[in-house]
Amino acid sequence: MIAKTIDYLQKKKKILFLTTSNRWQGDKEIPKSTRIALALKQKLGQKVTHIDIPVLNIAPCEGNVSRGAGNNCGPLAARLLDKQKNPTGHHRCWASINNKHDELWKVSKELFQSDGVVFFGSVRWGQMNSFYQKLIERLTWLENRHHTLGEKNLLKNIDVGVIVTGQNWNGEEVVKTQKKVLSYFGFRVVNELCWNWQFTKDAQDESMNSYKLAAKKFEKEVLGR
Repeated sequence: MIAKTIDYLQKKKKILFLTTSNRWQGDKEIPKSTRIALALKQKLGQKVTHIDIPVLNIAPCEGNVSRGAGNNCGPLAARLLDKQKNPTGHHRCWASINNKHDELWKVSKELFQSDGVVFFGSVRWGQMNSFYQKLIERLTWLENRHHTLGEKNLLKNIDVGVIVTGQNWNGEEVVKTQKKVLSYFGFRVVNELCWNWQFTKDAQDESMNSYKLAAKKFEKEVLGR
């Protein structure tokens, strides 16, 4: 799985990795999906920029798509007026204006400079983790600009993938769903960049031994160690 991903990304000039899984800050352990990103970055070198989403201050989506007065997500009036944070002028999100310390701009600034982006995350209770979901919701203005506001698709030339890790349930379906979501956003979804690693397909296997074995199996199957 990793080999195909590396082969494809070698063709890209500037790649953005967005990792979304987390651990307690005092724990030195790195989440599995983040370890995949780091292994890929080691192979691909300086063409990769890595942003770890859980360490950023990203405010929740304000739901401006569904306001009573109508869809108000991503209009020109929501443009972030800061040339350092928004050099292209493309970043338009009310939550970035309404929350002084919001750091979503760190993602969009790199995104608009990249020709490839890969999201990494973990399955929790059958869906992508909460940091991933918060990020996707906050990027809704990118989809809304071309689908609802009738403007150009800013993402049409950016290849995208989603790499997911989980223990025992629903990983394949999560990848399918997120591929569809990212295609709605306007990215060019690439199969070589979309895959799932899951320890077992037995959703009822919640034993302590199973979780311990998963770590060893991940090391061998994915990281080749």
